[in-house]
Amino acid sequence: LLLSIPTFAQNSSARITIHKKNISVIEALKEVEKQTKLSVGYNESQLKNKPSISLALEKATLENSLTEILKGTGYTYQLKGKYVIIVPQEKKEAEQASVKRIAGQVLDEQGEPLIGVNVLVEGTSIGAITDMDGNFSLEAPVGSTLSISYVGYTPKTLKVGGANKYSVQLASDTKLLNEVVVTALGIKREQKALSYNVQQVKSDELTQIKDANFVNSLNGKVAGVTINTSSSGVGGASRVVMRGTKSIEQSSNALYVIDGIPMYNFGGGGDTEFGSKGATEAIADINPEDIESISVLTGAAAAAMYGSNAANGAIVITTKKGHVGKLQVGVSSGIEWLKPFKMPDFQGRYGTGSNGKAGNSSIYSWGPKLNAAAQTGYEPSDFFDTGAVYSNSVTLSTGTDKNQTFFSVATVNSAGMVPNNRYNRYNFTFRNTTSFLNDKMKLDVSASYILQNDRNMTNQGQYSNPLVSAYLFPRGDDFSVIKNFERWDEARKISVQFWPQGEGDLRMQNPYWIAYRNLRLNNKKRYMASAGLSYQILDWLNVAGRVRIDNTHSEYEGKLYASTSTTLTDGSTQGHYTVNNGQNSQTYADVLININKRIQDFTIVANIGASYSGITSKELGYAGPIRETGIPNLFNVYDLDNAKKRATQTGWREATESIFASAEIGWKS
Repeated sequence: LLLSIPTFAQNSSARITIHKKNISVIEALKEVEKQTKLSVGYNESQLKNKPSISLALEKATLENSLTEILKGTGYTYQLKGKYVIIVPQEKKEAEQASVKRIAGQVLDEQGEPLIGVNVLVEGTSIGAITDMDGNFSLEAPVGSTLSISYVGYTPKTLKVGGANKYSVQLASDTKLLNEVVVTALGIKREQKALSYNVQQVKSDELTQIKDANFVNSLNGKVAGVTINTSSSGVGGASRVVMRGTKSIEQSSNALYVIDGIPMYNFGGGGDTEFGSKGATEAIADINPEDIESISVLTGAAAAAMYGSNAANGAIVITTKKGHVGKLQVGVSSGIEWLKPFKMPDFQGRYGTGSNGKAGNSSIYSWGPKLNAAAQTGYEPSDFFDTGAVYSNSVTLSTGTDKNQTFFSVATVNSAGMVPNNRYNRYNFTFRNTTSFLNDKMKLDVSASYILQNDRNMTNQGQYSNPLVSAYLFPRGDDFSVIKNFERWDEARKISVQFWPQGEGDLRMQNPYWIAYRNLRLNNKKRYMASAGLSYQILDWLNVAGRVRIDNTHSEYEGKLYASTSTTLTDGSTQGHYTVNNGQNSQTYADVLININKRIQDFTIVANIGASYSGITSKELGYAGPIRETGIPNLFNVYDLDNAKKRATQTGWREATESIFASAEIGWKS
């Protein structure tokens, strides 16, 4: 290990004081480095085994100190500008040449220039990156070593001698080129055999920085993929677009595939201008600790086996299996703190009113100028809480040569930045893989059960959005007063909204009233079960069949308490209630014949199969204002106004039957 710390001012005249017994040579050199502010370069592997020394240096010169420290080690020193270089004694005279400028070119195996190769002088921070023609130029001491590295190629080192120009040829890293990736329908292939782009992401890259929706953890890790995190907050739906938007009217979102089976991503969207209701999605229910790897198929050719559903690309998820050996237990826990990253800038010079005058408006902030005593110092960021996301999981893995089992439990509990925003998810996953008939037959079964609930997900919009009134709160008013968002009404015998500022054109309400008394509640129960059976007929021929069901029951409740803006309650002063029950289900089955035959130098790879996918969605709901003669804030469908309540029933069904085939011939791999 060569260590070098850059410095910007030479300090060889500094005096050194070291009084220590049994100090190592490396520790002594670090002390010199600390006291002189010079950079000391040395080979740690050659100095770490040197005997310990005792030093009694008192305001000694740099030269005397280094001579004393290196005595009997077989090493001496060279002073070169900003650097102290520790070298073997016999090389001191042979390498007296000062730092020189060298140039070079880095080529690949075909003699083509490589762009962006890292060239570093070992033991220093001196380095360069090759340009469009593969050229580099830097200053390096004679006798130093250049380290040359590039992704996908075997690193190389080069000794700097008397020459001023060097040519370096890098060889491809065959281990990287032979990497196996998971492609369409769960088929494993060597990456070099593919005619399309597949990018793979390992599980540890998803779990280092946890997100309730693991899709957001892919951001910045896959080239050509744009991921927009939802404004719904923790657990919200995400938009994943590969290689640009494909359609103006329809979705450009990628297809999600779990263990080779395409998943319909129920959810997403959310309300627009007059709703502000955020939304989660089906893919956000997946526990990232259950994921082994992800292959991203960014092109239409890569995802062609899934038909038109994958026209926007596919994200292929491979989940974990049990491992052979003793019981392994894994525990993972993480905490994420949430604060607004960037807030809009608001003026604080003018108070409540408009046109420079007070009294003609209670909601605008363009009244008279505020003096120092009248400035409340309110900023919209005062409305936000410090959010927190708690992620915990336990995984168990065990197995024999014939049977492997995997089990996991995970929880995500979050309190959002917007007051009274909550998200909770509980995952239970089981998977078992068994081999029969001398390992020719394999049975793979898995099951997952997910409980998820959220409260007050807010994505955008004007009505029922607490941020509107929090942002536009008049600058001349005291925000602390409206934190007590409700007051007891003796006449009505209930607590009613306190908001002296008024609704205005935007139907504004007290932001805390919206957060605590305009409730949006979601509860979801989801279970997934799958089974796969494969049989190895010959060493080059196997047949496999799979079936998977994915069912979700969800319930949404919207509760608007009495004294909420009558624009939102259909004119009722008693409140408003909405309830929706939804059922989503998907059934998938396929059969696949796989051929992988080698005939001398030729290889034939073919896949032939058929699949069925059936998707059903239905929803039944009631919504309406609480009748004026009813009990305020009694939320049930029997107390709704008969003339204004609305019943809704929607549903759709889609079925796809497919056949597919793929064939490829290779020569000498």
